[in-house]
Amino acid sequence: MIIQNQLILKPILTEQELFSLLQIIQQSRKVVVCAHRGPDGDAVGSSLAWAEYLMSLGKQVNVIMPNPYPDFLRWLPNSHIIQYYLRHEAAAQTVLNEADLIFCLDFNGLNRLQEMGAAVSRAKADRIIIDHHLNPDTAMAKMVISYPDKSSTSELVFRLIHQLGGFDNMTRQCATCIYTGMMTDTGGFTYNSNDPEIYEIISLLLTKGIDKDKIYRNVFNVYSVDRIRLMGYIMYEKLQFHAGNRASIFTLTREEMKRFNFIRGDAEGLVNMPLQVKGMRLSISLREDTERDVVRVSLRSVDDFPCNKMAEQFFYGGGHLNASGGELPFPLDEAVRTAERAIAAFADQL
Repeated sequence: MIIQNQLILKPILTEQELFSLLQIIQQSRKVVVCAHRGPDGDAVGSSLAWAEYLMSLGKQVNVIMPNPYPDFLRWLPNSHIIQYYLRHEAAAQTVLNEADLIFCLDFNGLNRLQEMGAAVSRAKADRIIIDHHLNPDTAMAKMVISYPDKSSTSELVFRLIHQLGGFDNMTRQCATCIYTGMMTDTGGFTYNSNDPEIYEIISLLLTKGIDKDKIYRNVFNVYSVDRIRLMGYIMYEKLQFHAGNRASIFTLTREEMKRFNFIRGDAEGLVNMPLQVKGMRLSISLREDTERDVVRVSLRSVDDFPCNKMAEQFFYGGGHLNASGGELPFPLDEAVRTAERAIAAFADQL
């Protein structure tokens, strides 16, 4: 007789924590869901999914983000409801001031909201963090739901909806948003995705009728001709190898972005490409921000190389073991020298 193991999705909240969350939600009427500046697939997917769940409970929900998300996410169900603080500051401030409850998704501190952070801080509403990044600012929220070992905030949102008894009524649109967030934050399930329960969740999402193959195409196979040419230009002209081809750096200037008709989201995934080189353990992307006088830093690694620690020590950032980011408030040439110093400092781990 063969006995097969059956996965049971483990609850992430204790009964007391679950009761507290339910009580806070029940006592609220006007709810705001917000995510970090430069929202990615996980920030957008988790926010839209959580907003839909809250709406199903009869709540009046607004989704506010500091600035727009990438163009390749515009197909996501209900993405039209997202408001941008930088475009409609006064209206967003009014919504925040009138809110009873603010959910902070996919970020661990108000500094990740940048210009919008002060407005959220001034709001009188209780705040709840739902996030998977290290070191959450527990002082900023009434309740913190933080699990850095999970793949994504979208995974956490699914687990919460499931534990709150909302799975049976979950729509295909909500499931699509959750899957998109999980997929994008794991590079198509190629890193931070070895937990068997991730695939238990995917199987449950599939029962809602999502088309995971189409979701992949919608995100990864929608590049413009200019973006493909940009990718070739960076790989051929800009990519520099270090530490015996175990680390790499490439840069992208505003002038180059203009040359290739850069649109929001065109830089997504570029930092992963050098990791295709045999023996490569670390890839660093340095890109001039199009809106602020800073250099945006993205780091990707494989195996046990801690790019999150490198981000904390050298790039005023942080993140996960294999996927991190940061910003540098000085010119690109100095940013390159900083990246070179970072690689030298971590050489023994490459």
